[in-house]
Parts: sequence; C-alpha cells; structure tokens
Amino acid sequence: MSTDETVKGPASYFPSIEKKYAKPIDYWLATLGSLKDQKHMEMVAFLKTQHNMGHGHANALVAYFRARNES
Repeated sequence: MSTDETVKGPASYFPSIEKKYAKPIDYWLATLGSLKDQKHMEMVAFLKTQHNMGHGHANALVAYFRARNES
C-alpha cells in the first residue's frame, strides 16, 4: 500500500501549468491577486487572452485562488 496522497482538484493541474507556461504557481496566484475584484470567468478570460492559457488551466488557477481567498 502506498502512503503517497494523490493531489486532487485544481491543484492537480499545477505541475503541467508550471511546465507549459514556465512560471511558478505563485506567479499566477499573484497575478490573480491583482484581479481579485473581478468575477471568476473574467479572471479566466484574462489568463486566456493576456497569457494564452488554455481554459482548463486558467479555470483551475482561478478556482484554486478563489477557494483559498474566500472571506
């Protein structure tokens, strides 16, 4: 039996996001921090249009960011 825990949810995309876009996750979370007053899909659209990010990766980052920063 393995003791490794499988990463689930939005964070499961993080290794491929870092590899494909050559920036650490902290970079993307900081970028989203400057957009915190926007709606979820507005943030996704920003990542897609300004950084040429795919929808799945953008959505995963925004979902993680918003869940972590809920008040």
